[in-house]
Amino acid sequence: MVGFVRSGKRRGRPRLLTPVLVLALGVFGAALPAAAADTASPWFITDQGRVRLVSGVTSVGAAAAVPLGLEFDLKPHWKIYWRSPGDAGYPPRIDWAGSDNLRAATIGWPAPMRFAVLGLQTVGYEGHVVLPIAASLARAGQPLDLKAALSYLTCNDVCIPYDTKLALNVPPGDGAPSSDAGLIARFAAHEPSRQQTAALSLRDVTVIPGAHPQLELRVDASPPLANPDAFVEANGVDFGAPQIVSRAGGQIVMRVAMTGPRARQADIAGERVDVTLVEGDRALETAVMPRLGSPAPDAAFFARMIAVALLGGLILNVMPCVLPVLSLKLFGIAGTGGRERRHIRWGLLASAAGVIVAFLVLALATIALRAGGVAVGWGIQFQQPLFLIFVMAVVTLFAANLWGLFEVPLPSAVAQWGGADRGRGLIGNFAAGAFATLLATPCSAPFVGTAVGFALAAGSGATLAIFVAMGVGLALPYLAIAAAPALVAWLPPPGRWMIVLRRILGIALAATGVWLAWVLSEESGIAAALAAAVLMLAVPVALYLLRHLQARGAAVAALVALAFLIPAAMPAPPRAKPEVDGFWRPFDPDAIQKLVSEGRVVFVDVTADWCLTCKLNERLAIDTPSVRRRLAADGVVAMRADWTRPSPEIERYLRGFGRYGIPFNAVYGPALPQGRALPELLTPDAVASALDRSRKGG
Repeated sequence: MVGFVRSGKRRGRPRLLTPVLVLALGVFGAALPAAAADTASPWFITDQGRVRLVSGVTSVGAAAAVPLGLEFDLKPHWKIYWRSPGDAGYPPRIDWAGSDNLRAATIGWPAPMRFAVLGLQTVGYEGHVVLPIAASLARAGQPLDLKAALSYLTCNDVCIPYDTKLALNVPPGDGAPSSDAGLIARFAAHEPSRQQTAALSLRDVTVIPGAHPQLELRVDASPPLANPDAFVEANGVDFGAPQIVSRAGGQIVMRVAMTGPRARQADIAGERVDVTLVEGDRALETAVMPRLGSPAPDAAFFARMIAVALLGGLILNVMPCVLPVLSLKLFGIAGTGGRERRHIRWGLLASAAGVIVAFLVLALATIALRAGGVAVGWGIQFQQPLFLIFVMAVVTLFAANLWGLFEVPLPSAVAQWGGADRGRGLIGNFAAGAFATLLATPCSAPFVGTAVGFALAAGSGATLAIFVAMGVGLALPYLAIAAAPALVAWLPPPGRWMIVLRRILGIALAATGVWLAWVLSEESGIAAALAAAVLMLAVPVALYLLRHLQARGAAVAALVALAFLIPAAMPAPPRAKPEVDGFWRPFDPDAIQKLVSEGRVVFVDVTADWCLTCKLNERLAIDTPSVRRRLAADGVVAMRADWTRPSPEIERYLRGFGRYGIPFNAVYGPALPQGRALPELLTPDAVASALDRSRKGG
């Protein structure tokens, strides 16, 4: 157990010096340079080390301040403490009473290190360390006479407090650097920077309430941090050592345990907290105002998130991205006229399996990419031109199939294994389910954003569970009909209406292809999108003109292959920088806090051309006259972030709210300085209510 032993100054009885020794010391002292004698106080020496006061200049000069240093030279394994010592100890303290011409003195604190002794976490320094001191003068150019009453604690297995007095006089003169100037400057250079840069920045701080509250830190660094430490200071709260919970590229997420009475009520949310980040020669000190996050997950919370994921997946079925595929499946069931229930059940189960397996693949890919340091998000594959062309080809072939331009015959063995009916068996149904998942990824239905945000921020096991739960939710219509095939009898009997419906559904898929071409034009330019659209249009034409030739499959494959070459042959033009149009401002996350400090309200809309739910929000809520008037009012700033193309800045912003997909909207204001996220599906009332809360709170 760490103990405290009070130790006084150990002074023996002075011996009488012989005249010869006195004379020798006088001659030796006269031979020393004047600077060495004048720019440092005598050492205060103990069994554990020594300490003195040093000056960075030989004389005061004309400056209004003098650089000083409190120099400790400790024996091995002994340490002193940082300004926030941790679980035990106290930092060095100086009382300057009795000093002359001293207005103020401020101690600087080089980046500290963490110590663990008998389960206690402490913070400080060991070995040789200088605490820089900035001494401002009451009268510039006049001599500085320092009287420093120093109290400090030095610890190893036991802790020993010391009190001593150090004295130093800095005379007037030209202010030339002393022999200790470089030493003081070297340790001053190790004080953490107060300027956030690309090399090291703190992007977000969130209080995670619960029985064991934590503070979550999101840090960006280039090059990435390997094993950083974080020292957090807040009144009434103690903080433990940080634990790394995730890495994504240059971003690292750490959580720090909070203890103390104020921590349990999460009272520090919205109050000043000082955070010092340290790794090697990189160090940052910054003051932040943490926002209040969601409770730390426990068994009950995890169960609720599974339910949210199930509900979100179910709602995806009625989103415009997925509804055509579900309609195709119901159309296929109607074609059986209620007969062959066994085949219907197996086909539905195959479609459900395709959905769930596709979500499982998405989860595994997400985990692998995250482990490799790649930022991941819901729907961001639609930012890739090659993926867009692939989906365009798939919907074109589906549409051509519905128009009767081709069928895909299966080998007899496969057809028998798949229970094929009219050329479509288990394999075809499985593929249709996987295709539904593919089309679901640009949509963020209600509850999907919440579930995906939790999944991408949690561990690998939770990620798998949430994605599979969403897959089960999306597959629920298939599973429900498979469990009760009698529902098929409610469908109308086969007839001419089926031919008409096939053509209508084919047109719906073709419209999806047109929309994908439009998205491609925003990412790769109009020329590339037109080239891809022409090649896709040529696919059904070739299928029709070459319907009697066996070579038509090769012709279609060649057209699709040519489409995949477009992004390389026609690179995307540089995207013009958005300009202020009088309503929407370009996205600038660094300007939000300044605008809020001026008493203004900020509304942020993160959208993309490939996000259909975003377009729905714009049409039904944001672009309505009542909301436009509110956003155009004095004191309100509307910012729009376009995520059609990849943007690390937007990715970091979304992750700050625990979101990994869009649509996303947030409102800031004097009552909501850290911002409040809005639901995935907006209404005019929801936007108006959020704008009101941003000024009044609640």
